[in-house]
Amino acid sequence: MISVVEAKKLIDDNTKLLQSEMVQLYEATGCILAQDIFSPMDTPPFNQSAMDGFAFRFQDWDGKNKLKVIGEIQAGNYFSGMLKKGEAIRIFTGAPVPDGADTVVMQEKVSVVEKQLFINDSQLKKGANIRLKGSHTGKGNLAMKSGSKITPGAAGFLSGMGFSEVKVFPFPWVCIITTGKELMQPGNKLENGQVYECNSYSLNAALSELGIKRKKIFSVDDNENKITVLIRKNLPDCDVMIVTGGVSVGDYDFVNKAFENCGVKTIFHKVKQKPGKPVFFGTYRNTLVFGLPGNPAAVLSCYYEYIVPALRKMIGFEKGMETKYKLPLSSSFIKKGGLTYFLKGKISVNEVIPLQQQESYQMNSFVFADCIIELEENKTDYHKGEIVEVHPLN
Repeated sequence: MISVVEAKKLIDDNTKLLQSEMVQLYEATGCILAQDIFSPMDTPPFNQSAMDGFAFRFQDWDGKNKLKVIGEIQAGNYFSGMLKKGEAIRIFTGAPVPDGADTVVMQEKVSVVEKQLFINDSQLKKGANIRLKGSHTGKGNLAMKSGSKITPGAAGFLSGMGFSEVKVFPFPWVCIITTGKELMQPGNKLENGQVYECNSYSLNAALSELGIKRKKIFSVDDNENKITVLIRKNLPDCDVMIVTGGVSVGDYDFVNKAFENCGVKTIFHKVKQKPGKPVFFGTYRNTLVFGLPGNPAAVLSCYYEYIVPALRKMIGFEKGMETKYKLPLSSSFIKKGGLTYFLKGKISVNEVIPLQQQESYQMNSFVFADCIIELEENKTDYHKGEIVEVHPLN
């Protein structure tokens, strides 16, 4: 049995970046850029009106004289001529400012009588209300660095430069297999001795929260042959496999044997922690294989502590981007020595609160938890106000 620190290092050592690929920008949200992005154009690509108003040459206006309105420019159109002395043109937000014009006055500050423009803005300055060509990004300039996340703002920024696809580290294919003869899918009637299967639902939701949509989900009986067949069939097509239940040493715990049957290389089995001591980690070619205990709170604790860091590394997040806090405990806590404890917690303004119902089968505290509190392996007594390590869930 190894320590939590050793287990995390072994997972990290065996986790590699996925091969980058070009994806449609619509599908890239949450992904990490795999290349530097240089602007292929000036944005705006022309001097652009920042509002509805009138464009004119500032030198033609002495603060009270009138200008002649010669037409209008709607966004999407342009004026092919040169604005002459004493002329103005009606212009709308986003439209190209015509050659010769250097100022736009907003429509609320003017009056127009028989195509004669009177400007009523004593504060107006030359160059007002014009977005200059290239003022957003200049052609050839570095727009986004490799390693940047495609956020909604980034998607809008990139599309505004004409990109419809980008090179990113893709989200992995994840296969979830829940095992247990006692498990019944929600929506069906329970028979004696059965419970509803919930691990696939919590894992599916947690993966979706991370942006991972490429998933396969299966449920199988406690049968070595059936488990082996299902694992063998899906191992080659996934980047990460998560199997819940059957990883301990009971008479009906067949997952470890099934892994062996399928050629999965064992990296470790059992970690000095609570909950989730029987956790398994192995590899099959380039696939990461996790065997988690069946108790639902243990499944989620192991997912957040071990699988999330691996997934983040696979899709290009830098290790330094992981978020951890040091916060004082809101109350004292006594634990068993020799085990790292993972407690479901709630972050308050200036402390962290260990929630009630910490047993590995109790999921109700996870409903309210926004963090996991890590208590050290060799420490037993924690006092109120003592500083502990806190791992936010989102």
